Amino acid sequence: MQLLVSVRNAAEALAALAGGADIIDAKDPAAGALGAVSLPTFASITHCVSGTVPVSAALGEAGELALDERVRTFGRRGAAFVKIGFARLARGEVAALLAAASTAGSASGTAVVAVAYADWPSVDSLCPDTIVELAGAGKVNGVLLDTADKAGPGLFGLLSELQIGAWVHRVQSAGMFAALAGQVEATDMARICSTGADIVGVRGAACDNGRGGAISAGRVRQLSGALQDPMQRRHPIEDRLAVPARNSRQR
Repeated sequence: MQLLVSVRNAAEALAALAGGADIIDAKDPAAGALGAVSLPTFASITHCVSGTVPVSAALGEAGELALDERVRTFGRRGAAFVKIGFARLARGEVAALLAAASTAGSASGTAVVAVAYADWPSVDSLCPDTIVELAGAGKVNGVLLDTADKAGPGLFGLLSELQIGAWVHRVQSAGMFAALAGQVEATDMARICSTGADIVGVRGAACDNGRGGAISAGRVRQLSGALQDPMQRRHPIEDRLAVPARNSRQR
């Protein structure tokens, strides 16, 4: 399993790297669950990471974007993969946008990750299983199960370990990689690992003073260490990471 740490600037990226993050994720936490950073900020993050680990980018909600252009732009600036949400969109709209994003990602060498929300009714999104179905049909690379409301219950407050594990299996059975996030703490890592997911994403657990604070290398090191503990690796996974796996340290 790989540890993804969401950072808002280059200084936080360096702290996350020092703590042992496998993937650096560019995201503005003040702008929502998938708040995008500016292109100059993204460039500064990729510059300081300098190819040592993959860099991903949150792009926001698909209905608010010139999506294919944004995918190509961030891909050409060095994003190994991009994350896209689908709040307030109907099934047909999501299907069309996923196909467009997949085409744009292929053109720029960027993997596309569709985001499903465990608290999907609160943001008028399609349910996680439907997002998996449409993501597979749209030939994107991965699906992330996250929470939209960062003040609400976390992932394990909304779904059981068994439900999350079954969802992960559906994603992987469709040939995509599965990522989990949503107020995940160090104490959740055993349960995260038991689901067989490929990536776990964190922000608040890696910060001093919560999600709005600064990334702490020590906190990232604690999270990374929890994943390296053999007791937390009960379900070995296949290498499904495709583009995100390049230049990354496999656990």
